[in-house]
Amino acid sequence: SCLSVAAGRGVTASVGSRQRGAAWAGKRVSSRLPVTAAAAVSTAVAPERQEEEQGTSSTTADGSGEGGDSDGDWKFDLVRSVGEECQTEPELRKLLEKKPNFVLYDGFEPSGRMHIAQGIYKMINVNKCTKAGGTFIFWVADWFALMNDKMGGDLEKIRTVGEYLIEVWKASGMDMSRVKFLWSSEEISNRAEEYWGQALDIARRSTLARVKKCCQIMGRQEGSLTAAQILYPIMQCTDIFFLKADICQLGVDQRKVNMLARDYCEAAGRKLKPVILSHHMLLGLKQGQAKMSKSDPDSAIFMEDSAEDVARKISNAYCPDAPEEAPTGSDGESMRLIDDDLMNPCLDYIQYVLFSREDSTLEVGGRSFTTFPALREAFLAGEVDEAALKEALIGEVNELLEPVRRHFQEDSRAKELLQKVTEWRRETLTPTSSLTRLELPWLGEASSPLFVVFAPLPTEYVRVSDVWSVVQRLRSAPEGHQPVLWLEDWSARTLDCVGGDAECVASFYQLLLHGMRSVAPDLMEGVKVCWQGESILQGPSDYWTSVINAGRKCSLEDVRLALPEGDSLEGASQVVAALMHVGDVLALAGGGRPAVLCAAPGHRGLHGLAARYVEESGLPTPEVTASAVPALRLRADGEGLEADTNVYLTDRDADVNRKIKKAFCEPENVDFCPPLAWVDALLPLAGSFVVKRKADNGGDLTYTDSEAIRADFSSGVLHPGDLKPAVGSALNSALSAVRDGLKSSGDLKKAQKKLETFAKKKAKAKKK
Repeated sequence: SCLSVAAGRGVTASVGSRQRGAAWAGKRVSSRLPVTAAAAVSTAVAPERQEEEQGTSSTTADGSGEGGDSDGDWKFDLVRSVGEECQTEPELRKLLEKKPNFVLYDGFEPSGRMHIAQGIYKMINVNKCTKAGGTFIFWVADWFALMNDKMGGDLEKIRTVGEYLIEVWKASGMDMSRVKFLWSSEEISNRAEEYWGQALDIARRSTLARVKKCCQIMGRQEGSLTAAQILYPIMQCTDIFFLKADICQLGVDQRKVNMLARDYCEAAGRKLKPVILSHHMLLGLKQGQAKMSKSDPDSAIFMEDSAEDVARKISNAYCPDAPEEAPTGSDGESMRLIDDDLMNPCLDYIQYVLFSREDSTLEVGGRSFTTFPALREAFLAGEVDEAALKEALIGEVNELLEPVRRHFQEDSRAKELLQKVTEWRRETLTPTSSLTRLELPWLGEASSPLFVVFAPLPTEYVRVSDVWSVVQRLRSAPEGHQPVLWLEDWSARTLDCVGGDAECVASFYQLLLHGMRSVAPDLMEGVKVCWQGESILQGPSDYWTSVINAGRKCSLEDVRLALPEGDSLEGASQVVAALMHVGDVLALAGGGRPAVLCAAPGHRGLHGLAARYVEESGLPTPEVTASAVPALRLRADGEGLEADTNVYLTDRDADVNRKIKKAFCEPENVDFCPPLAWVDALLPLAGSFVVKRKADNGGDLTYTDSEAIRADFSSGVLHPGDLKPAVGSALNSALSAVRDGLKSSGDLKKAQKKLETFAKKKAKAKKK
């Protein structure tokens, strides 16, 4: 999973005054901040950035901000020179002082070709960072490429392209001694609980609107976003913490998602934030191209281009010597932090590719230039013409690329990889249809149909009504079906149930299961209980691939329509949880056994979303049913405090009696009478319901069906003053086994204590 690459023979670059390998990395770079765009063009930080940067100390590459003059500051100057912007300089300086062996990261999607910015320019920046003591991690984002439908959504092709790109870097002159390549699909699968726990927490703390701002990193406009593309920024943000990166060294186009990581640190109370070091985005070679495009071969120089290709592209490149009006629809603002009114790609290449190297000298038209500002001034003044400028650039670029060309001609493995990638570029690759899903081993143990009930999401208290509701739905399973209870513990965490605390979520479900096993032991013996998290960890790669694939087919509108009635789509966590629900149902219903999904009101829409996806995937469609469950709240919705209007599993006898006594119970009103609803719930458990009365009041009454007791209450034969104590007594009797278990089990005591502590903290926070 970790590929540390040593530069092979014949792969170091030799261009002009350029040094070789690590020695080149050490000598070519000045110990002072290099000449930057501000020395050559009129610059200004875009005002739109200021709101995001309030409260931080950052500096763009115009050199404003802190900079050291002593020899001890050379590391700071060297690393800082990589970025067009740094968030923030004081944090970077402190990091380099406190942690000599710091970690940087950049991620890349294997998507076919590598242009000169990703190749040569990245090599220069990596060598600067590693010379200063950093370890540079390249995160090979094969899963991200899958979400973006790269290489037709074929993961094997994506991995082959990733191997090809690594070969390019080996040949470019990158010092590989402090470089690691990690494949996201492997690393995430091997440490799935750690990775996805972090991802779920980021989703929990992020609004959907905030995550949408990051989606330009995928080149997609908001209106065309799929649900999977909301996962992308969340996962990329997770990468930073998963890799323990001190510095995010990516392009300016990735700035918003990197800033999401800093926002998350604020929300999560994390003291150390990642430093964001955003490098310049090279212009496309054509007029109005704010960046190079892999889909337009003439917009950039690519690392495998022939000498003739380079000459043709640069000869035809846009090369103004005076500002021109920007074309309509230009996306330059999103790609750079420093304004450049000239937008000359030839000068851009010269500044950032050639003069990023220390002691570079460029021969143009018989003159030698040692700094970029001097060359730019001469060009604008007409002392250097366009033809001479382009001729010099063509020569330098070809010398930079020649070692790469030789490597792919002489190295058999590199040659094979290039051949495959070249062939795929000639093809029209369309997204592949994948039926990858989580395999649940127990599904193969029998062939009976499944009857699946999803447990309620956790709260700080386990309501007895929740226990009764789940028991009743499980009892409604048709004969011959295997009842399955699915506990959504990971979804609950990302939805911020009980504060997103994993222990609180587990405590809720432990108490819920205890209540169900206490009141319906015979039923529960035949129920297959599945914890979502445990199930996912049996095949995390397949599960999350299925979630991603589902997200590729689902729009945000699909997710919104699947939410419980009255819920609005505001959190990124809602999108993640909805896609996880589809992954859950696909695992359950795609195993060859017919499935029925028995829905509570909160799950009905999500079940429908999942069932449609299963059908579209060519699998038998699960049947979605609903089971009527009596409302057991002791007052009408919106009336009274929740603690007083719900019976909790951990309530004592006195608590139950007090709550039932205060329940709404109007004489002869059977349309809304919570105590009668409780009788409906208790009768199937006890078989009969007894009302104790004095002889003067007619003596005891025994009921074996709901209709009889409702008839007596409606006629006035049964008074609320007699009904309520009888309900309290029957309910306490039904809970006796629950209480015995709570007293005798240390694990259940801990679970109860955990939820009580959370409830107290929540109540205290509300008072503030």
